[in-house]
Amino acid sequence: MCSSRAKARSKDWTPPPLAAVLRTSDGGTSRSFRAVKRQPTGPPLDVPRPSPEDRTRPFQRNVEGRGVRGEAPGRRDGPLTATTLVLRSTRVITPQGQRPADIAVSGERIAAVLPHGSPPPAGARLVDYGDAALLPGLVDTHVHVNDPGRTEWEGFATATRAAAAGGVTTLVDMPLNSIPPTTTAAHLAVKRAVARDAVHTDVGFWGGAVPGNTADLRGLHEAGVFGFKCFLSPSGVEEFPELTPGGLEAAMTEIARLGALLIVHAEDPGRLAEATPPAGSDRYADFLASRPDAAETEAIALLLALARRIGTRVHILHLSSAAALPLIAGARAEGVRVTAETCPHFLTLTAEEVPDGATEFKCCPPIREAANQDLLWRALAAGTLDAVVSDHSPCTADLKVPDFQAAWGGISSLQLGLPVLWTAARARGHDLADVARWTAAGPARLAGLPDKGAIAPGRDADIAVLDPEAEFTVDPAALHHRNPVTAYAGRTLRGVVRATWLRGRRIAEHGNVIERAGGRLIVRHGTATDVPQARTADRDEAGGAGGGAGGAGGAPAAPAARRDSGGGTP
Repeated sequence: MCSSRAKARSKDWTPPPLAAVLRTSDGGTSRSFRAVKRQPTGPPLDVPRPSPEDRTRPFQRNVEGRGVRGEAPGRRDGPLTATTLVLRSTRVITPQGQRPADIAVSGERIAAVLPHGSPPPAGARLVDYGDAALLPGLVDTHVHVNDPGRTEWEGFATATRAAAAGGVTTLVDMPLNSIPPTTTAAHLAVKRAVARDAVHTDVGFWGGAVPGNTADLRGLHEAGVFGFKCFLSPSGVEEFPELTPGGLEAAMTEIARLGALLIVHAEDPGRLAEATPPAGSDRYADFLASRPDAAETEAIALLLALARRIGTRVHILHLSSAAALPLIAGARAEGVRVTAETCPHFLTLTAEEVPDGATEFKCCPPIREAANQDLLWRALAAGTLDAVVSDHSPCTADLKVPDFQAAWGGISSLQLGLPVLWTAARARGHDLADVARWTAAGPARLAGLPDKGAIAPGRDADIAVLDPEAEFTVDPAALHHRNPVTAYAGRTLRGVVRATWLRGRRIAEHGNVIERAGGRLIVRHGTATDVPQARTADRDEAGGAGGGAGGAGGAPAAPAARRDSGGGTP
């Protein structure tokens, strides 16, 4: 999200009726899925007893305070006797790779991964997905929901509906673009109150590190945020300013003391100031030159130097420049605790193909050249990059003016991330196990979600059902996020999400969310206290929380978005 001259409105906007489900080359009926109950035809299945590791799996708490320990096969007199659901496919993506299998679900958890065609336990419902692939539900740790305060840009209801339709079962909301930002425990409580009755997926929250809130970080940490985000250059919104080098050091010192994680938008403000493009330019080449590789490399070098000295665990957000990869690999080899992510748009879109004036492609850091993209793919394969997440950062269509300097930056892709990435990964020789590692296991590991990110016994029964051969053309009107703007409009993608399951419940099918909001708000693993939350008043199911002056949770009206040297981005 790079800033704009346009003012950020706080009044709710109701989206038009959604179009029909995404069009597929086979009309959306390439495979019939069977849902039947069957009685067992043989003796009870023999499932291995759990290891001592399994018996000590930690709690993952949600903010209602229900701690649920992961159940390994064989516990509680054998979970298969309580199996209520079996999901079957010839292509199940497990941590060990792809194989034909049956996934036995007991309540909200995966009880066992069984050989394909195993007799279902008595009374269990069998859903046979044939050759469609079953992947772990995606974990997207980089999403801007903008709720409350800027709900005309997005909202919890619309964002999580888009996530569910796209196979995402868990997302972590960024601390800025909402009013108030998530920079104190009180502000976090406001955001939770707004979100609680609106979410279709599980949702957690990042806290923010801004000038003057070092003393507030402990309270946020104890309230269960997954870590803290900061900017090293202007963010584009006045309520979330960047940290100076001195402020960064102070925040890192406190975050290290808490044993927490710092996630960083790393662009050097001095380099950005030196590269200001011509005013009013609609040329993408001018915008790209205004966000040089050196802005990323110098900011990352500063961050790594402080992490090396202080010992803070750090994560680099939305890495765009491959020039920074040797710095990351070298620091990691020295023992610095650093991870890094990239985004589908950096892996699939190139500077050479961005038309002048097409600011739906604007993001910061920017989409770079094809040669740079090739190096990002190599880094993913090598493990230098740990995750691929959306950086879904929507805004209203009127903020995407043709002037690249003035337009708001951010690419909306929450519903499209899986097919976008699979289309490109498949063309480069990667398989679905790679995609699951980058989009589910890696982000779950980053955020510390031990019950998410894998199809394995004891994990939450979060499943994305993907038809990997089917193709569709992206119609923005058929997407669930609030504003029908996306850089992928008109593109033909491979891989159609046929269904999404959250903790053993089917929440989306054929591009439509099929139940009312039933997600949960989750907190960081290890949070010692249960966080109370107030229920919100009746909400607009289609549009999320009310904005405007004194909107949901008493949030003030959104101020105008700030214009800076090219604009910040989340």
